[in-house]
Amino acid sequence: MSTVPDSYDQSRDRFRARLTSLTPRWPASRLTSLSLPSAPDLTTDILCADALTVRKRLIVLSSGLHGIEGYLGSAVLELFFDEYLARLDPQTTGILLIHAINPWGMKHWKRTNSANVDLNRNFIETEFASLRNFNTDYPALSAFLNPPSLLNNLTLANLGFLAGTLHKLATFGARRVREAALMGQYQQPAGIYFGGTERQPETAAMMDLYRQAFSGYEEIVHLDMHTGYGPRNQMTLVTSPHEKMTASQISARFGAPRIATANPDEFYTMQGDMTDWEYRLVEKEFPGAKFFGAACEFGTFGESIVQGARSLRITIFKNQLNQHGASLQAADWIEREYRELYLPSEPAWLDKALADARLIFASLV
Repeated sequence: MSTVPDSYDQSRDRFRARLTSLTPRWPASRLTSLSLPSAPDLTTDILCADALTVRKRLIVLSSGLHGIEGYLGSAVLELFFDEYLARLDPQTTGILLIHAINPWGMKHWKRTNSANVDLNRNFIETEFASLRNFNTDYPALSAFLNPPSLLNNLTLANLGFLAGTLHKLATFGARRVREAALMGQYQQPAGIYFGGTERQPETAAMMDLYRQAFSGYEEIVHLDMHTGYGPRNQMTLVTSPHEKMTASQISARFGAPRIATANPDEFYTMQGDMTDWEYRLVEKEFPGAKFFGAACEFGTFGESIVQGARSLRITIFKNQLNQHGASLQAADWIEREYRELYLPSEPAWLDKALADARLIFASLV
């Protein structure tokens, strides 16, 4: 039975042990561990098994791009090993399984890496300096999104958030506030959704990995595991604007009842998105290959206006705690609420998440 691990170390140990699940059918399977330059004891672990005869299809499953989201990702990878691996044809199908793209974030139950960079805003091909004026609404919202002080009193902080939300919604409208908060920003290293001022080691490692792994395959399918967005107890397959299939075609192909494209109307815009970068990579360097990439987003709080505000509030408070500190009482509440945003404690939530993952995995075999 697939379970959520208690720690990054436990999750990594059981992922590494899965090499023995691969070698009977893919004898040349290999485990690679990529250490973080700043913390060599933290690794991104990769299980790779190439197709034995003809490279028709490569299945890529990844977790922990946003570190804390790797806990559900770990359970989903276990599900894949237990119920779907044996149904693949090793003669024509290769697999690339990635545990904890952001190992520091997973280890410390945070979304960002140790430099406060959101890695899914860091897959940038241009000079980072050219993005300093990107996200033009962010500076006007900065004081609201990034309170510059210790969070000492939760009651006052909640009242301040409510007042700030009402004011910003009246001034900018809900859509502009959401886009400015979530799309990524390259101006304030201590702010939320910071995309960095340079390419991060984790990003560079994944770029190199995909370049090597995709070579020679006719078709590549990459599903990246995430939590947080969407209706409670419902997975959303979030697709790239680069994908040419329609939502109905994607739903029929992958068995997902809910599809959203990463744009302001259906999801939100993202700069520096990993999947977008992969589409461009395949187009430039593997033009004969067919690529499909998407994020499997397992919803937690819900998608109502109230729950959206709840999600933004804890994102702001958690970053304020990380950057400036908080009282013990406030810090305890923030950590519990933040974990609920990315890994709900309700057992039924996990059951439904795994059931939704089965729908997607069944389309791969």
